[in-house]
Amino acid sequence: MSLRLAFIVDPLDALKPAKDSSIAMMREAARRGHQIWTVQRGALSLHGDAVSAGAVRILPQLDGDAWYLEQESATCALRAFDAVLMRQDPPFDFEYITATWMLERAAADGARVFNHPRAIRDHSEKVSICEFPDLIAPTLVSRDGLAINAFIDAHGDTILKPLDGMGGSRIFRVRADDANRNVIIETLTEDGARTLMAQRYIPDIIHGDKRVLLIAGEPVPYCLARIPKAGETRGNLAAGGRGVAQPLSDADLAIARRLGPILAARGLLLVGLDVIGDRLTEINVTSPTCFVEITEQTGFDVASMFVDALERAAAC
Repeated sequence: MSLRLAFIVDPLDALKPAKDSSIAMMREAARRGHQIWTVQRGALSLHGDAVSAGAVRILPQLDGDAWYLEQESATCALRAFDAVLMRQDPPFDFEYITATWMLERAAADGARVFNHPRAIRDHSEKVSICEFPDLIAPTLVSRDGLAINAFIDAHGDTILKPLDGMGGSRIFRVRADDANRNVIIETLTEDGARTLMAQRYIPDIIHGDKRVLLIAGEPVPYCLARIPKAGETRGNLAAGGRGVAQPLSDADLAIARRLGPILAARGLLLVGLDVIGDRLTEINVTSPTCFVEITEQTGFDVASMFVDALERAAAC
C-alpha cells in the first residue's frame, strides 16, 4: 500500500544528498512507491485544534544535478498524511518548542507523528542521560560556578558543554590546573545565567564518539565511531572528526538493549545514542543521522530498516 509521508525538514536545497539521513529515508520510501511530501517548519499553522501546512510533493533522484524534482504543492491537514516525520535540525529554541506544541495538537487530531513531539520536547538530548546514572560518567548539570569548579577539582580532567549545542560547538576540555577555567565557566554560563553540563573526561574518545542508532527500539548492528582529528577532543564530524563504521561492541549492545524498549515506548521511533568507551554521553532524538556513512561502509541498509519500521508504525 502506498503511503503519503510528510517530512518536516530544513530547506531542501540546503540538504546534502551525499550524507543526509533524511534524504536516504525519502529515497528508500520513494523506491517502495510511497509519496514524499516536504514541509518547512515555518509553514505549520494551528487553526483551532487542526494543524495544516504548506507542503511540496517531491520525487527524490539518485543522480543528476538536483537530488529531487518538485511535483506539486498544496496546503494539507497533517492528519491527511499516513505519517509525519519531524526531521528539523536543532537549535532547540523557542520556535522548535512551538513546533512540538503544534505537532502535539496534530497528533491529538489523528496525525501519526514520529518522533512523537512530546517525547522530543521532554527529552533533552544531554540531560536525559541522567535518568540512567549507572551508564554514564560522573556528570553535573549546573550554572553555579562554585559547584562546577568543585566538580573539576574532584575529577581533574573534565568536559564542559552547553545544553543546547550541536555538532561539537562550544565544547571545552578543562583540567584542574587550567589557568583559563574560570573564564571558560563564565563564558559558557554567561556569568551564571545559563546552565551547562560537566562530565568527567573519558579517555576512550581517542577510539571514537560512537553513534548507536535505535529504530523502533532495536539497535542497528553497526555504529559510526567519530574519531577526533589530531589535537582535538571532539569526535563530531562537523568538528573535523573521521567517521568509521564498526560492529556494535558488547557494551554498545548492552546499552542499546537497555534503552531501546524504554525509548520506543515513549514514542521515539528513531534515536541516536552517543557512546564513548562503555559510557552513554547523549540521547539524540531531534534528527539523528549517520545512515549514509554506516550503509556505505558496511552494506547494511539503515534506511531500509527505518522504512520497514515506519511502515509498521503507520499501519497501527
